[in-house]
Amino acid sequence: MRYYAKPLKNLIAELSKLPGIGGKTAQRLAFHILSMNEHDAQALAESITTAKREMKFCSVCGNLTDEDPCSICSDQSRDHSLICVVESSRDVFAMERIREFNGVYHVLNGAISPMDGIGPEDINLRSLILRLQSDDVRELILATNPNIEGEATAMYIAKLVKPAGIKVTRIAHGIPVGGDLEYADEVTLSKALEGRREL
Repeated sequence: MRYYAKPLKNLIAELSKLPGIGGKTAQRLAFHILSMNEHDAQALAESITTAKREMKFCSVCGNLTDEDPCSICSDQSRDHSLICVVESSRDVFAMERIREFNGVYHVLNGAISPMDGIGPEDINLRSLILRLQSDDVRELILATNPNIEGEATAMYIAKLVKPAGIKVTRIAHGIPVGGDLEYADEVTLSKALEGRREL
């Protein structure tokens, strides 16, 4: 990259810091941005700075929002006695995409990971406990990711909440639609068998 002009080199370096963007993709994006007209490039830059400046975490659920409380928490047509616990705001968007869930969410903004030095106090857990004490919650759906950290987080929350008498459920894991059994790993097959249901 030493033969690039400094502004271009800096742009490529910054773009390559984004997740999933390697050096070649960053270079391609940088050249695309430079080929944009001034107005479009300025609009892109402004949308980034505006989003960074105006987005914040909802004081109720921890989801990313531009208003507090967020539109989901303030929607009275949703079932506030049903809370789905997820790891990130991206998970909320994924759940909303299926249009099947009419409850509300709680975003942990992380997962318990002792290997990375992340404990229960490092995620948005305290506000969940306060929320469960003040709201009339009948069910807590644990929708953390099906990996070691997500499972540990789900187990920790379940042990914490069960004595309160609130129903705690875990989303099912298993073989994806269109998947083949021969390509599934042992943990996925085990979870699929464990989560089987009667037809």
